[in-house]
Order: sequence, then C-alpha cells, then structure tokens
Amino acid sequence: MLEFLLCSLVTIFPDYLYRSRVQGKRWGRELTLFSIWYELRWGITACAVLTISLLTMIFYYHPTTSNGASFFRTVTILPETGGRVAEVYVENLQEVEAGDPLFRLDDELARASYETAKAQVAEIDAAMVMAQSELAAAEGSVAQARSALTQATDELNRNLELQARNSSVVSEREIERQQNLVDGREAALTVAESSRASVQTKISTLLPAQKATAESALAQAQVTLDKLVVTAGVSGTVQQFILQPGDYVSAVLRPAGILVPKASGTGRFQAGFDQVSAQVIKPGMVGEILCLSKPFTIIPTVVVSVQDVIASGQFRPTDRLVDATEAARPGTVTVAMEPLYPGSADDVPPGSKCIVNAYTSFHDRLDEGGLGFGTWIFYHAVDATAVVHAAVLRIQALIVPVQTLVFSGH
Repeated sequence: MLEFLLCSLVTIFPDYLYRSRVQGKRWGRELTLFSIWYELRWGITACAVLTISLLTMIFYYHPTTSNGASFFRTVTILPETGGRVAEVYVENLQEVEAGDPLFRLDDELARASYETAKAQVAEIDAAMVMAQSELAAAEGSVAQARSALTQATDELNRNLELQARNSSVVSEREIERQQNLVDGREAALTVAESSRASVQTKISTLLPAQKATAESALAQAQVTLDKLVVTAGVSGTVQQFILQPGDYVSAVLRPAGILVPKASGTGRFQAGFDQVSAQVIKPGMVGEILCLSKPFTIIPTVVVSVQDVIASGQFRPTDRLVDATEAARPGTVTVAMEPLYPGSADDVPPGSKCIVNAYTSFHDRLDEGGLGFGTWIFYHAVDATAVVHAAVLRIQALIVPVQTLVFSGH
C-alpha cells in the first residue's frame, strides 16, 4: 500500500490534475465511478507498472523474511548405561557448571565388581610376598645341593687319588658308587637351580603381569563405577529435569532432561531468505530485526555469514533412488546475523521469532565514481528505496504486538 501511494503521486495524481485542470473534467460528471478507469487509464496503468517494478526492486535488493530466529543449542542429559536412579543432586531450572554431578544410578553391581577387582589386586600382592619366601627357600635348596655336590666330588677325587697310588686300597665298586653319588648330587643341584629360576621368573614376569591385569580390571571397574554418576558436560541451565530416585533412565528409551549451555544463541540470529535473494545477500550487509520477545524495538544487525548450501536439497543415501519431485518445497538461504552494536540484543531470549530485513547498499560504488548516468540513477534508486522497507518494518513494530495480543484470538 505504501509503495502504491508513492507511485500514484507521480502517475495517477498528475493524470487527474491534467484531466481536471486542463481538460476541465469534474467529479460527478465526466469523472464518475464508472468512467474513472477510462479517464485515468494512462495514470492507472503507469501506476500499476511502476508499483510492481518498485516492489520487485525493493524485495529483490532489500529482502525480508519472517523466518528469523535465534537458535540455541541443547544437550540431552543421558547416562552411558541404563539403570535406576539412586540419588538426584540438582533441581529443574538450576544452573550448573561443567563437571557438576547431576544424578547417580544404582551402583550395587558395579561396586561388587570393583571390590572383586580390588581383592584380586590384593591377592596378587600377597602372592608376590609368598613368592619372595619361595625364592629364599629355593636359594637355600640350591646352596644345600651345591654343598652336597662339593662333598661328594671331594670324596670321589680322594678315592681316585688313593686308587692311583695303590689300587688295592679302594675297590672299583666304591669308585662307581662315588661317581653315581656325584651324578645324583649334580642332578639335584640342577633341579634346585631350575626351581629357583622358576620362582625368579614368577616374581619378575608372571606376578607383575597378573598384577597389571588385575589393576586394569580394577581401573575398568572404577570407570564403570564413576560413569554411574552422571555429570554436566557443559555449563548451563537444567531444563525439563523431573527425575526422582527409582526412575529408570536409558540412553535409548528415556533421557533424564535437557541442558541448555550458557550464552547459547545469545547475540546471534539466523534467517531464511527466499532463494531469489541468494545472489544479493552477502556478508557485511546491514540489516534490521524485529523480535516478538522485544516489541517496539528495531535491532540493527550485520550479515556475518551466508550458508553456501540450501538445506532442502540434502539427501541421505538409502536403498532407493531419490526423485527430484520429492523436494517440491523450495528451501531458503540460511543467513547468520549479529547485532551491529554489542549488547543491543542481550535481552532477547534465545529462540525468539523475528522479522528480518537486509539492505543492499551501493554507497561504496557511488563513491568510486566512473559510473554511467543510468547506472548512477539506478544505484541511487536502490539505496533510496531501502527507506520504504525500513518504514514498513517500523510500522510492523507498532502493529505486530497489537495484532498478537488483541486480534490473534489467544
């Protein structure tokens, strides 16, 4: 309507002045409700063409959308394993810091596994103490076998020496008995040394390996026990948290609640513009937003990024081919915007619904100069028509609260 009124001032209104002042046509006679179209046909046609052209230029170079919001991230509160709640540490809407405990699951089975693993470690430690005693006994056995071998060897050597001096003093059978005794004592020494080596291997290799395995099992049991205490992964506010002792929670069936991180969605807005505006919207463009949660307030913004893909075109590989007709609904160009002045949108709650305007500016191109007259006029016209869109947004700022509160029927 505003654009039509502006265009009529340079089309219909001059045509009417010409008909009434120059041609002398008067209301109620030549200019009636039935003859108005014929009499003002040139002005009405020019006004329609100019209005449509003006609207097209305004909405193309200064796009607007009601699909604006300040999206924020949420973190689902889930345990890594399912179980029944034994204790709850926080309440709904409570602010927590990263690492704060939220609730604890029943840990009877996990604690039993932990105590079993702890007992296995203690058992290995006791076995290492016993192995030291076994090593001392093996050392004694080796010393005893070596002493017996030395004694038997000395007796054999003495008898051999006597036999060499006088063969009749020591019999051949005695020499054989002494030789068998020495062989037996050598075998006994070998057995004792093998037993000692076995105990040493047990102390240096087997028991440490068993202890490492037991300690790993203990650490695993400790981790399982610690996982039963669910903590906050990030700092934020607990939402929809109505957990009570005895409730069953699971990572698949039933989450415990939602955690909204601090400052998530604050000071950043996302808007979905029509695809026609994809070639116009660029980072650095100035814009304005009107949020329902902050009525009667226009917040200046700047475009910080433009998503280089359109979400409606995404697909996930499946066992069937994708038909292009399934994406009948055209998607929008997602644009991220931030307040032009820091702090101006801090009191806008995350998730607010907003009306967003973006304005094309050729100010830098006009300052550079070297433009043709037609281009210079066109750039000035584009920059000037941004005022129309800005005025419409301010009219909406006055109308939307009244429309929402009075005429919405809620």
